[in-house]
Amino acid sequence: MEKKVVYTQRAPEPVGPYSQAVFLGDILFCSGQIPLDAASGEVFTGDIQEQTRRVMANIKEVLAAAELDFSHIVKTTIFLTDMADFARVNEVYATYFKDAPPARSTVQVSALPKGVNVEIEVIAAR
Repeated sequence: MEKKVVYTQRAPEPVGPYSQAVFLGDILFCSGQIPLDAASGEVFTGDIQEQTRRVMANIKEVLAAAELDFSHIVKTTIFLTDMADFARVNEVYATYFKDAPPARSTVQVSALPKGVNVEIEVIAAR
């Protein structure tokens, strides 16, 4: 299968040597998104729910660049620096997946890039 890189200026620039997303056949593997402002590249400040909304907005832009949307997501992984934020993150997350939500894992990690509190990665299928 051919690998195809997906890129959009409407989502944050990668902060390392990786692609925003990569298609392998009909499966899209998206790198984790953190609450960065795409225009400035700066960390988006606010409470954990606002940060989660920014992450989901970034994911939306990467999916759009691949001509997909949230309905195409089959698996997500949420990384939190504090599991005490789980319920508040879950409230925001649930608004994006009203019908047939994807499979999901949520893990607590000791740290995330740029000192943020939440990162979400997704896998989608055409």
